[in-house]
Amino acid sequence: MRVTLVRHAEVEEKYIGCYNGHIDIGLSEKGYTDAKALSKHFNASDFDSIFCSDLKRTKETLKQFINSKDVIYTKELREKSWGRHEGLSFDEICKQDKLNYINFEQWTDALDGESIQNFTARVKTFFFEYLPSLDATNILVVTHSGVIKTFIHLLKNISLEVAFSISLPYSSFVVHNSSTEDYDIITVQQP
Repeated sequence: MRVTLVRHAEVEEKYIGCYNGHIDIGLSEKGYTDAKALSKHFNASDFDSIFCSDLKRTKETLKQFINSKDVIYTKELREKSWGRHEGLSFDEICKQDKLNYINFEQWTDALDGESIQNFTARVKTFFFEYLPSLDATNILVVTHSGVIKTFIHLLKNISLEVAFSISLPYSSFVVHNSSTEDYDIITVQQP
């Protein structure tokens, strides 16, 4: 099975670099342009199944490069919820809650919203139980950075801290082939 995971395109400017979680925000002008550029890489006919987070930024990304009515939108592909910290930057969270980053586990435990354990279990169930149960060989998933990095954490058995330090720009994508158990991160270069 081959799974292509696309990170949504750039979001509205005031939300760039923030913990956006479940906030239902749209794309920036650059985001729309970058999402359209993904059409050079993909056609709907390339995929047996297409899945997309049900949040606006992912749906708008997909709509720019794939025209298909056979998309399954699901909350299972949403970013981790950060509760009352959603829409805030790292610095804003530190100032508001008087927090210091010590390590990934301490940081995620200090913030509210969905627990990192529940988030990881949700990603694991979708990618390692649900998708393999389908009769599909080539699957497209449009989702969020945290979902993709958690997928890599589970796939490569690396810590979440290491996985979350991987650079995954807006509109980039990861291609995973289950027969090789490896992945490639592709960053789409814009003119």
